[in-house]
Amino acid sequence: MGCGSCSTGGGCTPNGCKSNGSCGTGGCQTMEVHDWLSNLDMPSNYKPFQVTEIKFKGSRKEFFLNSDNIYLEIGELVAVEGPTGGFDVGHVSLTGELVRIQMKRRKTTLDQVVKKIYRKATEADVEKWNAAKGMEWETMHKARKLALDLRLSMKISDVDYQADKTKATFFYTADGRVDFRELIKKMAENFRIRIEMRQIGMRQEAGRLGGIGSCGRELCCSTWLTNFKTVSTAAARYQNLSLNTLKLAGQCGKLKCCLNYELDTYLDALKDIPDRIENLDTEAGYARHQKTDIFKKIMWFSYPNDENWIPVAAARVKEIMALNKSGKKAPNLKEEAVKIAAPVVVEKSFDYENVVGQDSLTRLDERSKNRNSQGRNNNQKNNRNKRERTPQADNAAGTAKPQQAQGQKPQKGGGKPQPNGPKPQQQAVPKPQHVNGPKPQNGPKSQQNPKPVVKAEGSGPADEVKAEPNKNKNRNNRRKNNNRRKDNNGSENKPAAE
Repeated sequence: MGCGSCSTGGGCTPNGCKSNGSCGTGGCQTMEVHDWLSNLDMPSNYKPFQVTEIKFKGSRKEFFLNSDNIYLEIGELVAVEGPTGGFDVGHVSLTGELVRIQMKRRKTTLDQVVKKIYRKATEADVEKWNAAKGMEWETMHKARKLALDLRLSMKISDVDYQADKTKATFFYTADGRVDFRELIKKMAENFRIRIEMRQIGMRQEAGRLGGIGSCGRELCCSTWLTNFKTVSTAAARYQNLSLNTLKLAGQCGKLKCCLNYELDTYLDALKDIPDRIENLDTEAGYARHQKTDIFKKIMWFSYPNDENWIPVAAARVKEIMALNKSGKKAPNLKEEAVKIAAPVVVEKSFDYENVVGQDSLTRLDERSKNRNSQGRNNNQKNNRNKRERTPQADNAAGTAKPQQAQGQKPQKGGGKPQPNGPKPQQQAVPKPQHVNGPKPQNGPKSQQNPKPVVKAEGSGPADEVKAEPNKNKNRNNRRKNNNRRKDNNGSENKPAAE
């Protein structure tokens, strides 16, 4: 993977950017080549190879002549000849004899290399290069707007400026051919530079833009993959993968390139497994094929009315198929079943001491759960104490009103309840029977009907308050009438006031 510390044009040392292992090839750029001849001493009469490989933005690599024999190391910035004049700036990706091997691989001869390396990039060259790179984002958005105004079915994905700002290459994707002559005229008027339009595929676009794949790593096409091979759905079928386009497609919208990585291994393993598997004719009935483990070479079968799958070795399945072709039935597959070992559960044994202070990742969650449970228990206890709180406790705490003095007549209804305490529920006073009946005889107080008592809920015997009985209006009226009659007859004096 490339690192961002050297991609801005600051240059790199021969040993990379010292990123502690993130640069696996010793360089700072993507698609870097490891120089495995760097530690070897060359002969005394050895003349270094004059061609050098230079890497530019994206995956573009070109060969340049080092006619002045400038000492170059991998990762350095150099100023090279542009494709149509001017100069461009790139990184040195390969030097020495490895360039000769790379040229043979790409089928490039020494006569075809014409462009030259001018010099090592100076500060002025790097400043111009950074200024040109800073214009690419704005230029790409303006070009997209112009393409939309002209209603062209194309997508401009990237722009590559030359270091001297004299030329810009526009990379676009489209389903077919696009007539962009009018677009080039408008872009030339707006940008005042030479314009080159280059159509690329979806895979090349993903390689230029980069990204993170479903595996969690950087895309292969943007790191090390240089050539794109065709990927078909047959590769997924051989690997027993579900033909789900959402899972098989990459960020480019095409099938993932990694489907071809293990295809050869699967094809070698499938040689020992029969191709067309039909129902096996056995003494217990026809057995239907359900699943195949390619690498373990085990095939599972099941009978129509039995949900249990029977594992059978692939070699034995071939023998049963040969018996069926000869018109013979095979024995019950349950007798041919392969014993599959149960998975071994390894108990965790911690034989180390936590001296570094490494705690579990869920320690904060457990602590918050304990706090919440403690707070919930405290709230429940407080609510229970409030419900069980008695007036005696309130009097002891000094929150209740002082009790009435002895000999003082209590008020009707047993007094007002405390403002802070719960409102006492008064019991209903029973109505006296025989309202119009005769007056009860005088007797001892213990034999008389006791006065009704209003008792507060949850209070003790000390809190009982005697309620004054209601006077009988009818009885008082009769007494007044009798007194009036006596006054009229004159037989008695005025009665005493009640």
